[in-house]
Amino acid sequence: MKKVLVVEDDEMLREDLAEILSLANYKVLTAINGKDGLEKTTEFSPDIIISDIGMPIVDGMGMLHILRNDPKTEDLPFIFLTARSDRNDFRNAMDSGADDFITKPFNGDELLKAVETRLKRTEIMGKHVMAEHNMYDAQSPEDDPGNLDTLILNHDTIVFPKKQIIYKEGQMPHYLYYIKKGKIRTFKTHNDGKQLVLGLFNQGQFLGHIALLEETPYKENAQAMEESELVLVPKKDFENLIHRNLSVANKVMKMLARDIAEHEQHLLGIAYNTLRKKVAAALTSLFHKFSSNKIEPYYIDISRDELASIAGTATESLIRTLTEFKHEKLIDIVKDNKIEILNPKKLENLLR
Repeated sequence: MKKVLVVEDDEMLREDLAEILSLANYKVLTAINGKDGLEKTTEFSPDIIISDIGMPIVDGMGMLHILRNDPKTEDLPFIFLTARSDRNDFRNAMDSGADDFITKPFNGDELLKAVETRLKRTEIMGKHVMAEHNMYDAQSPEDDPGNLDTLILNHDTIVFPKKQIIYKEGQMPHYLYYIKKGKIRTFKTHNDGKQLVLGLFNQGQFLGHIALLEETPYKENAQAMEESELVLVPKKDFENLIHRNLSVANKVMKMLARDIAEHEQHLLGIAYNTLRKKVAAALTSLFHKFSSNKIEPYYIDISRDELASIAGTATESLIRTLTEFKHEKLIDIVKDNKIEILNPKKLENLLR
């Protein structure tokens, strides 16, 4: 029987949860707060934890933080349970390393499905890691079949609405992010509120790997430029793969080298380019990064403030330069203030 630890300060709800899970043939342990939950975890080694967020003494976030920083429990499946429906609760829970999030009120089927899914995924990943370990012992690292593509298939996809923050500067990393669909930007914010865009990321790219590898807090913010779907790969799974597979480690090194080169080129342009070159560089960067078909017209659908932060210039200066480019037939301003790239080659020539 799988052991489930229920951490809930509401006695009636705690008993209801225990009854539902017991009827589904789980061995249920209960705790009245995070402190009690940590003690029960140490004593009974549950297979999964279901915990409320708001509790006295030690709350759910505090409990999860302690568990994720202990090698013995860092991979223990953890589901948050809360009556609050604020989107920030969901983001904070996922950023802290939670595996799932159930909002009250809920029904028994929803609860059992979440528990079953998490336990099954943990079992599959355990078999996967064991098989990978055996393969590694039998073969050289170069022959190990594990790769980033298979890692992506085994984890959840989260939808981030437009302008939703994915992670913030100063937060500790818990996931490698893979962009399944959408556009992401990374940026830093100055004390005066001005933003400087550091990178643009598209479908098929990874995000957040530098902080994971350095084991340091994020040095920038990441935000969805449009509704985006991201696969969240837990830190431990990512680390296991790069430590066991030389080809994956080499691929990650190439990703780092490319990111550093692009970052340096972008900062050099902001520091030394003329205003026209800065705006041309921002437009061509967006065109090459996000245009799926270089033959059809490409429209930039972001605010002037966002575009100015990518170019590294003031919004007023950007607008004046866009007007010049429009008169020169390099771009056009169309419906809803979108920017149509008319002549990308001439824009690129401005950078020479």
